[in-house]
Amino acid sequence: MRFSLDSPDSLLANFYTHNTHGDLVFITGPSGSGKTYWCQKLVELASSQGIRACGLLSPALTVRGVKVGIDLVDISTGNKLRLARKRRSSDQGADPPGIATHDWLFDPAVLAWGNQVLASLPERFALLILDELGPLEFLQNQGLTAGLSLVDRKGYQLACVVVRPELLANAQERWPWGRQLRIENKTPAPGDL
Repeated sequence: MRFSLDSPDSLLANFYTHNTHGDLVFITGPSGSGKTYWCQKLVELASSQGIRACGLLSPALTVRGVKVGIDLVDISTGNKLRLARKRRSSDQGADPPGIATHDWLFDPAVLAWGNQVLASLPERFALLILDELGPLEFLQNQGLTAGLSLVDRKGYQLACVVVRPELLANAQERWPWGRQLRIENKTPAPGDL
């Protein structure tokens, strides 16, 4: 049985009526389209309906409308650490040590913390949210690798995993049973939350 993918509301409505195991949804869309907001809304709705969500959210840190950092939030506890910051341009000098992608410098200690959060989840649970699995995980076998293992294990009833459009083929190759939900909207203003 498949869940409706129209919204977090319809996804959770179907969660109650179907007793599935290992259902996987890829949340995808361009940068700034609202993927993290969608996941945050799903966590809020699940909590209000007595469904315990677990996993990680990675909301952006913006300064004057520009994304300058990424936080990592443990959904179960609300604990938050700074995961990444924008890499320096060549005229600003070398970046400090860390794990880098084209645009971001990731804090290895925060990645280790995120992996610990994921590794400590129970064997079985209802709702897993991973925002996001990206180039570090799929292309470099670094980052939140415990998230890859969690999805492989299928200990969840439903998992929602944020995956960039350019990495969707990697995710679908690894997890062919996953379905995708493409988010096209712009991120809502904080007042819209």
